[in-house]
Amino acid sequence: MAGSKSPKGLFAARKLRLKRLKFSWSQRSFKRRMLALKEKFDPLEGAPMARGIVLEKVGIESRQPNSAVRKAVRVQLVKNGRIVTAFVPGDGGVNFIDEHDEVVIAGIGGTLGRSMGDLPGVRYKVVMVNGVSLDALYKGKKQKPVR
Repeated sequence: MAGSKSPKGLFAARKLRLKRLKFSWSQRSFKRRMLALKEKFDPLEGAPMARGIVLEKVGIESRQPNSAVRKAVRVQLVKNGRIVTAFVPGDGGVNFIDEHDEVVIAGIGGTLGRSMGDLPGVRYKVVMVNGVSLDALYKGKKQKPVR
């Protein structure tokens, strides 16, 4: 064991543990967790869902090799005033949403909270409109209340 850089002996445990901890900081996931970067820079501030007001409807062109205009809305969050783009799922779903409606958005399900599929820069999807789930509106079970 000549030339080994690790400390040896009965009381070396603390030194070995601190040495391992030092290497942990080079791992991206460890650093993000320790510095709480997700909560700091996430518009939802670590929450699974958030309420917001629809500012405008937008069409987003999908990435190659697909070719489509995906319907989305620009939403201003109530909790912190940040503006995010949220995808409207389903066929004709954007017809249920008008400007100044109150919507609830959730993560779209991409890896590590990022965008999913062929939607560039869209990390959220619309779940509810004016307190009624988008799914219930599609199926005709409920009417959208007027605010």
